[in-house]
Amino acid sequence: MELGAFSLSLAVKDLAVSRAFYEKLGFTAFGGDADQGWLILSNGGCVIGLFQGMFEKNMLTFNPGWREKAEPLAEFTDIRELQKQLKAKGMAFNAEADESSSGPASFVIMDPDGNPILVDQHR
Repeated sequence: MELGAFSLSLAVKDLAVSRAFYEKLGFTAFGGDADQGWLILSNGGCVIGLFQGMFEKNMLTFNPGWREKAEPLAEFTDIRELQKQLKAKGMAFNAEADESSSGPASFVIMDPDGNPILVDQHR
């Protein structure tokens, strides 16, 4: 099962302070909108998202249809198909994608320790 590009989505208290911290570690912003309270940063193959006021907890994020740095893949497994495959394996969902829709959608599952995993398709 190919889930797409991986990143860590961090729930931050102050976007500007967090951005400055991660830039000192060598991260560079390449996406997002600071005015909306979110930025995507990378350092080599590592991608993190900084989200102020959007999430309660840090979470693992996968993006079907993307390579790292939001480069689109020509072919990928649609999120609704991934959801069906996981349901067939008995996975419980905290939020589900509308299986009658197409295009952008997301679902959320939790790992056994309560860590949220967001699978978020943008196209």
